[in-house]
Amino acid sequence: MILSIFGFLQLSFVDILDILMVALIIFVVFRWIRDSSALNIFIALILLLVVQVVVSAFNMRMMTALMNALLDVGVLAILIIFQPEIRHFLNRVGGNSGITRRGASILSRLFGIKQAKMQSSSRTEIVEACRQMSETRTGALIVLPHNVSLEHIVETGDRIDGDISRRLIMNLFFKNSPLHDGAMVISGNRIVAARCTLPITSRTDIPANYGMRHRAAIGISEESDADVIVVSEETGGIVFVHAGVITPIGNLNELTLKLGASLSEEEGKNLSE
Repeated sequence: MILSIFGFLQLSFVDILDILMVALIIFVVFRWIRDSSALNIFIALILLLVVQVVVSAFNMRMMTALMNALLDVGVLAILIIFQPEIRHFLNRVGGNSGITRRGASILSRLFGIKQAKMQSSSRTEIVEACRQMSETRTGALIVLPHNVSLEHIVETGDRIDGDISRRLIMNLFFKNSPLHDGAMVISGNRIVAARCTLPITSRTDIPANYGMRHRAAIGISEESDADVIVVSEETGGIVFVHAGVITPIGNLNELTLKLGASLSEEEGKNLSE
């Protein structure tokens, strides 16, 4: 008798499909935010939804009106609270599906815009700069975007728009330079900006020997398709970060191969689309 209030005794195919889709959405969202501070908020919202269903089933008009008002306001609160997670999710969906790359490619062809590709000489300059900064234990954070625009990151720093050269890179990261604190963004064959602010990852499984530069590198690689090179100021160690995964670099050949593989992968995706 009680079950009939909820309509559980008369299930159609559409009802079963509806339940499965909602369960799938809850499962995906749970996996998406399970290691972040947003998990408690998500659980609280699920509980509110359950309460709203129960009071609606029992026709409690005052409680139903109250819960509806809370959930209506909650939509705006969700957009504000989960803004970083939503942006991260949409970036990943657009990047993995290829929609962003195809759209950018179509617009570039339509307006005759040619995207500059990084030349091997530029890669050599980056690698040599990292080698010398590693030897002198000069901290560095270099971001290499691909298809996802990082204009909002560039706007947080100072625009450089200079040719890629080891001397310029080292001068910008020199500890007494006013632009050394922050990230450098390199796109194509140009140093776009320096002293840029990157988002910090909320992951809790990062080894303690990795500092804020590494957390920032993971953060931007999670929110975009950018690759990041980090030179540790404490140890001089070099790491390459791709899609939130940190790869320690043992020698310069490894870094050169990583950069080459990253650019080749990007070109291969563009050609396939």
